[in-house]
Amino acid sequence: MPKVMITAHAHPCLKEGLEHRGYQVDTLEKISHQELEELIPAYEGLIVASRIPIDKAILLAAQSLKWIGRLGSGMEIIDLDQASAQHVVCMSSPDGNCASVGEHCLGMLLSLLHNISSSRDELREGEWLREANRGFELGGKTVGIIGLGHTGSALAHLLSPFGVRVLACDKYKTGFSGGHIVESTLEAVQESADVISFHLPLNDETQHYANEQFFSSLKKRPYFLNASRGGVVDTAALINALDQGLVAAAGLDVLENEDLASYSAQESDMLQQLLRRRNVIVTPHIAGYSHESLVKLAQSLLKKLDLLPRP
Repeated sequence: MPKVMITAHAHPCLKEGLEHRGYQVDTLEKISHQELEELIPAYEGLIVASRIPIDKAILLAAQSLKWIGRLGSGMEIIDLDQASAQHVVCMSSPDGNCASVGEHCLGMLLSLLHNISSSRDELREGEWLREANRGFELGGKTVGIIGLGHTGSALAHLLSPFGVRVLACDKYKTGFSGGHIVESTLEAVQESADVISFHLPLNDETQHYANEQFFSSLKKRPYFLNASRGGVVDTAALINALDQGLVAAAGLDVLENEDLASYSAQESDMLQQLLRRRNVIVTPHIAGYSHESLVKLAQSLLKKLDLLPRP
């Protein structure tokens, strides 16, 4: 019986679905990189999230491996070139948690526009401040979405009832203008957007996409959101943009380094600078982490697995 290893927390329907398809399933959520390298030769399939990088060393040891399923969208944790060289099929499931990411981005944005989190914190300190917390309505604003994949599209869909204009910028898609969504360019987003939301994968092309040059080119002091990958944004450049008033506020669900225990003094200082600001919301990479998405991620991978040829 072919074996599959699940290395991350997954909904029980994933294991049940794999067993129904004839696999022996081992769930090892706490497995280390070294342990995975030692055990992987026995497995035909591997289910991963973002905790363990599936690098060349693991893949070279995985002589029986035929496929890898990624719970989520970020494929940067897998050495795709090596996987391709070994004819290992790699599947992701961005359709499984895109609705959750879209809702989270909208929630951060509305909280920032209406000072919801910051005024709650003031009340905890015994301050009742109405005029200082007068908010802004989303209606009538221009929202720039950089990356119109699954999550960018989900946010654009949720924005429809608010009466906004969406300027969508995607290097690899064209011909998608319609309704409130306008196919646009980065320059137009920087020129006209009241809100900018990032929905990009992390790769050599997008590393520090939001850098000093990006922020210095903004014209309207927008609200800035990132729930894609932390490395897409240069944290120091964002802090500088906040200091200079180039952005009005920021909502971040991801950071460049999400292992707080490994932080250098500089990284700790930058995080504290963000957390001290009333116009910044930081959440611990939970945008795509809803109870519903846990089910949908599993279902997505099972559907894609059914498309693979079986002996």
